[in-house]
Amino acid sequence: MNASTALAAIVALGVLGSAAQAAECARPGALGTARTMVVDAAKYPRIGTKSFPQTLPLDDHEVVLTFDDGPAATTPKVLKALADECVKATFFLVGKPAAETPGLVRRIAVEGHTVAHHTWTHKHLSSLSYADALAEIDRGIAADEAILRRNGIAVSPTKFFRFPFFESTPALLDTLQSRGIVVWGADLWASDWNVMTPEAQLKLITDRLKAAGKGIILFHDPRTQTAEMIPAFLRWLRDNHYRVVHAVPPPDEQPAVAAGSHATR
Repeated sequence: MNASTALAAIVALGVLGSAAQAAECARPGALGTARTMVVDAAKYPRIGTKSFPQTLPLDDHEVVLTFDDGPAATTPKVLKALADECVKATFFLVGKPAAETPGLVRRIAVEGHTVAHHTWTHKHLSSLSYADALAEIDRGIAADEAILRRNGIAVSPTKFFRFPFFESTPALLDTLQSRGIVVWGADLWASDWNVMTPEAQLKLITDRLKAAGKGIILFHDPRTQTAEMIPAFLRWLRDNHYRVVHAVPPPDEQPAVAAGSHATR
């Protein structure tokens, strides 16, 4: 399957829903991806209750898996864990390491995950001038998307972006909203920027998820402890009847239309 075919399959999943996704998973008993949610910037310009009042309209026991700060040497281990369970996630890439490891960016996209953006070098944008901060954002997006285009992978006009350290400013938020860029926060943190064992991290995030019941979860794929913990976490999701939702941008200029409580397309 070439990259263009892979992207077409991703879009088709958003149309056909859970039944089509289940058919894509050849491993019996895998967690799988329950459904695809198209996230329209006009309806959801800022999401994640750690930073904003609004989040995605997830049902109880639904999660969206997101990974920040890659790609890195540990990203393939995370990708293998996701593939083993037929799960799709969103990767907020930093442009400079993305440009240095374009094969990993291509792999993330071709394996059906969402490529999102996390600046060029992960600076504290709130400490920069408006112009410099915007340049850092734009350079990161351009680097990520240049890799996709070189590999024949279509790029949606709607971008997903997350601020490093969640340090946004009103001016930058207004600019990104005017451009149709969805700014992501999170509903739950794995707090994997703190050093801990994979076992301690698994307990931390599962305890938080049991309390919250659902939400957008933030991990960091460059963290070795996270890469080692993810297989056990995905098994825990399966064993405890959680469902994974894959968030994707609209595939063309037409905004997605929310349908009921799921906002799917």
